[in-house]
Amino acid sequence: MLILIFLTSAVLTGTLFYLLYRQGFAVTKSIAAVLFVFRPGKQADRVSLDSCTGWVRHASRFRQNGTYAFYLDCRLSKGNAEVALLDHEKRELLRLNEGRPAGKIELKGNTQYYLRWDFKNATGQCELRW
Repeated sequence: MLILIFLTSAVLTGTLFYLLYRQGFAVTKSIAAVLFVFRPGKQADRVSLDSCTGWVRHASRFRQNGTYAFYLDCRLSKGNAEVALLDHEKRELLRLNEGRPAGKIELKGNTQYYLRWDFKNATGQCELRW
């Protein structure tokens, strides 16, 4: 009986995490850092980091059809950071970095997209606005 309760609890927890991830409330990451603070939002993502290497990915939905302009503002004292916009099949649609800090793309409303941040020994702060 105890095993059945444990398995039911594990299935419910896994289902809840999956639903939160699909709606953009949960984040997957692989990070090695002294300091890492990530704050996803409805119109911007913000990150503060110190000696950070790794990646963060989260789901995002854009409510309306249309052309979206993305702006990456990184104030890093060392290292670099990139952000990629991925479609629902995780194919890259747009990549922003220090050399290309802005881009525009046509997006479909209520379609699942992912934002993936990549860091290489980065220290400082970054913001992605749309």
